[in-house]
Amino acid sequence: MVTSYYKLPLDTFKIVKNQEVESCDLKQSIVGYIHLITTSYFGECTFDESFGCSIWNVDFDNLTSTNKLRNTISESLVESIVSQEKRLKKVTVEVAIQQEEFKNRGSLNRIKKRVDIKVNGVVSRTNEQFSCLERFYIAPLSF
Repeated sequence: MVTSYYKLPLDTFKIVKNQEVESCDLKQSIVGYIHLITTSYFGECTFDESFGCSIWNVDFDNLTSTNKLRNTISESLVESIVSQEKRLKKVTVEVAIQQEEFKNRGSLNRIKKRVDIKVNGVVSRTNEQFSCLERFYIAPLSF
């Protein structure tokens, strides 16, 4: 039974030099893989066009309602995590979107949408509860 996994990001230089690579436990590995899914857009990985999620399709979308954005992101992530991360079962995703204002030194302030993504599930091998939180800023709107 595998008890350690490669830690992301993978240090390929160490692999080429036949050196020991950093490892992590099962839950940390799942968190890293979910982060990889959420930070990849569909089609980015040529070996699997379905790897990724739709967050990056709505990155500059300032016209769609917050509820529609939340549903689009949530549905895409559930589908991607269920199909790509086989070590989790009973996957649910909660998405919260808030606007934050960033004050600049000058007179221009920026508003960005912050997306908080909470992924819940059960680790298939151990039946332990699993939860992780991802946070992104999208929709760079300035005024």
